[in-house]
Amino acid sequence: MPQMSREESWNSLHHSEASGDNADDGYSDVSMEDQDESDHGNERSATVSPTFPTISDAHRALHPLQATADRVGKQVERFAENLDRLSIKNQRKAQKGCLHVLPLINAYKKIASDTVRHLETMHAPERRKELSKTTRRRLRSSSGRSTTRPAHGEDSRDQDVMTTVEDLKRWEEEEQTWDLLSLILQVHFPVPQSERSKAGADIVRPSKTSEVHRYSSEKDVWDSFLASDDEAWERNTVVQWLQSCADRSGQDIEQVVEELESGADRGSGLWAHSWLFTKEAIKGQKRLRSWPKALEPNDPGLDASLLNSEKTKALVTQLDPDAITRQKRVLEKQDHYFERAMWLACWEMVRRGKDWDYVREWCQERVEGWRATAMRGDPRTILYNTSSATSWQSRVLWRQTCALAAKEGGIDEYENAVYGVLSGYLPSVLKVSRCWDDYLFAQYNSDLLHSFDSYVKSNFADRVPTALMNKQGSFNFSAFGGQNIQSGKDIVEKMKHFKATKEEARDPFKMLQGSLIGKSFADFLFTHGVRLAQTANAKGKSKIIPLMSVNISEGYVTAPISMDDHDFLRIITHIIFIFQDLGFDFGKEPRIQAMENIIVAYVDYLSKAGKQQLLPLYASRLSRARSWSCLGRQLPFIQEHRERETLTQLMKQYDINVYGVLSTQMQMIIRDAVPKKDASIRYTKLRILEDNRLDAMGLRPIKADFIGKLMADDQQDLVHGFEWYLLLDGHWEETMTAGVAVYKFLVRSHGLAAARMLSQTVTFSDISLAKTNSILGRSLDLSKSKDAGDDEAESGRTTRNTRSHLSSSQRRRRSSSARRVRSERELLLDDGDTFRAFENLFAALSALEEWKGVADEGQKYLEKRQDIRPWKDALQNAYDKVDATMEPLLHDWLQKPETDADAEEFKEIRVAGLPEVVLAYNTVLDFSSRYLSRDLLLKSMDIASLIAAENSELAACFVAADRMPELVDSFAYLSKSIIQAEDRGAKGGKSKKKRNGETLDLWTVRAPSSQA
Repeated sequence: MPQMSREESWNSLHHSEASGDNADDGYSDVSMEDQDESDHGNERSATVSPTFPTISDAHRALHPLQATADRVGKQVERFAENLDRLSIKNQRKAQKGCLHVLPLINAYKKIASDTVRHLETMHAPERRKELSKTTRRRLRSSSGRSTTRPAHGEDSRDQDVMTTVEDLKRWEEEEQTWDLLSLILQVHFPVPQSERSKAGADIVRPSKTSEVHRYSSEKDVWDSFLASDDEAWERNTVVQWLQSCADRSGQDIEQVVEELESGADRGSGLWAHSWLFTKEAIKGQKRLRSWPKALEPNDPGLDASLLNSEKTKALVTQLDPDAITRQKRVLEKQDHYFERAMWLACWEMVRRGKDWDYVREWCQERVEGWRATAMRGDPRTILYNTSSATSWQSRVLWRQTCALAAKEGGIDEYENAVYGVLSGYLPSVLKVSRCWDDYLFAQYNSDLLHSFDSYVKSNFADRVPTALMNKQGSFNFSAFGGQNIQSGKDIVEKMKHFKATKEEARDPFKMLQGSLIGKSFADFLFTHGVRLAQTANAKGKSKIIPLMSVNISEGYVTAPISMDDHDFLRIITHIIFIFQDLGFDFGKEPRIQAMENIIVAYVDYLSKAGKQQLLPLYASRLSRARSWSCLGRQLPFIQEHRERETLTQLMKQYDINVYGVLSTQMQMIIRDAVPKKDASIRYTKLRILEDNRLDAMGLRPIKADFIGKLMADDQQDLVHGFEWYLLLDGHWEETMTAGVAVYKFLVRSHGLAAARMLSQTVTFSDISLAKTNSILGRSLDLSKSKDAGDDEAESGRTTRNTRSHLSSSQRRRRSSSARRVRSERELLLDDGDTFRAFENLFAALSALEEWKGVADEGQKYLEKRQDIRPWKDALQNAYDKVDATMEPLLHDWLQKPETDADAEEFKEIRVAGLPEVVLAYNTVLDFSSRYLSRDLLLKSMDIASLIAAENSELAACFVAADRMPELVDSFAYLSKSIIQAEDRGAKGGKSKKKRNGETLDLWTVRAPSSQA
């Protein structure tokens, strides 16, 4: 079988599926490496000329899920192709850090990004509508505890491709997960500076080479802090990732502004008027009073006249930003909404990590520059030199003042949250956190800034004001609200129990992201691998993933993972491979088994999705025994010969032992078979004859369809699994052993239909033709030679014809080669003797069943008084098959055991089968002799002679089966038939003599003539 390179196998896969590709499918035109991203936005808007409906159009109309299936299939193939191609490159050169896996992660991220962009073109309106509802909900609710997830039934569906907004969200989460994995690996497995551009590294850690001194700017100190503190560098990376996630998946800032404009009762462009309605009320009071200066809260009668529109609360008298808190008065309802909306927009900007220039420009456009000034000072966004001691002190003091403002409270929770983000004051940020990402951002941001302040105080104490060093006066409080700095793992675990986040924290993606952030990926794999095994075995024993003996600790939260969550299984599987390439320690058993459960589940999905060519690639990443069992479960379902050849080649390419897979497959199927009720009896007798019913001559007739067509799943799997042995080079003895094991199992389980199928689909002749070429140097059908010398005779004739042209040494070599071939053939025949014995048994049983069907047809001819000659011809053919196939069973059948155990087992099989078969043969002889020739009854005499012979194995079988009386009765009936027989197949005359002179005329007795 010619070998196929991996490149050729991928090209073959693409070519085989090209005919089913949809040219208009937004997923099909994305290449693995390079693709112009602008194409995705134009593919649906392009003007096309009218076309006639095609067969493909009709197929899509009849099968609306086909587009989705095709799309998923292409994505699966792209993941596999990237895995294979980039893994080959990684094997060529050992790399430092995560350099060798970053291209693979970037390729996976690109697949997710392309999918997100395509889904956005279909679901952008629904997505904007959903985000708009979320924004309004957040403004209306002061508690802010409403969920951002839509209710069931709000999902919009595209009837052409059957995708939803939820699909878009899941792909966004997948894109974020690949991004997070890339960043986390760059933190823990840093890429050398010289290799960063080649690897596509996303982050650059500040260098420790630059010395920090008293004149360094705070930005330099911040960089030094990140360079010297690994934990801080990791938290800073996670914070930046959370900010980018919020920016990509959240509502656009400008769209947020549009929502705010409509809610604040002012049209577009009127933001510059700030507190518009309150300002008009103040001006009205000043006109009524003819007041030449600013109003004061204690002016006479002002409390009764300057009220809000509901006449319930006093309005502020001035428009200073702090007037509300300073005067303890309120704004008009519309202006209060405006103020909350402004702080919500500011929160969105700091939450998304917008730089200060963006914030300043946004605020200046709305004549709210003071807000940008109040938000300036974050060391992560400083763009100006702040090297003076005074500036340093002002920065540290500024952050602590922001913390105090967040603690004491402004007019709105979002104002407090903005100051909380800038200062690291945790409670105010937690109060407005709506989701898992927000809570994690609040914790990590607070920990990061608190660590930085501690770093500054420890290394630059003279730059920190004394009041802050000693926490005097108003600054005597904790930025954590009484909490301590926690590890990432602890934070992630706590979010699984918070009321606001526990539902989302159990989402598979969040649990995966949390395990990467909390450095608990190995624990994640273990618990979810165990949970997957429990789920797979919940409704019965799973053949794909066995139930594990370990249990998850009580109270440990896992995601609702199942065998049907194909996308999530795909993601975890490929992340496992990436960590494998990094040399990650997954632990020992049972952790390895749990981890491999996930890979096996994904392989099972690939098999069900028709992606059989991908199975060896993924199975090669499993441990040796698990890869054999994984593939062994899938091979019986692959029945096309070409697919089997391809898969065999691929297994060899990925260094998978094909024989190991096949032998493991046999063992598993046989082990999984349901045991018989009476386990003490391994082989029960064959049931070919009718029970308690005799025909007209006193013999039990054969049952109609006693083999039948019904086959259990495990029996079919065994047959299809053994068919793979034809593709296995060599391994003659192993193939014969496996075939015998299959036959014995089928006999034990009464799988006669499956055994007959095996005897017809994988014959000894087929096996010898497939394997002798690699063993003997040429393909031979060993079943057609009566002895091992036939082909040597032909070889001898060839030698004689060419003797004159050969030297003596050449003749000796040829003679030696002939002896070697003869010896090897004898060994091959000996190894296959038991296999051929079982094949002969089921050939005979099949012939008996076929004969019974033809015999029963004769009654119809007789009832209709039709010409029976066609039926007699069919009966003759059926009898000839029975006669030919019975011959091997009557002479030393199944008599070559290799061990004492084999001898005992073979005896059980002979006792269970031969008596019934011989008695059925007698029935055939009796019936056939009535319509074909009375001489057929002579066969019964031959059988009687064999049984009566000394040390007859046939007689021993009847005695052991306690069926000798039945045999004697059968021969008695046949003897009576011989005496009374007439040649029903001829008009008269003497019986013809047989080969050895036998004739029934011996039994013909004629009375003497009356004339004598």
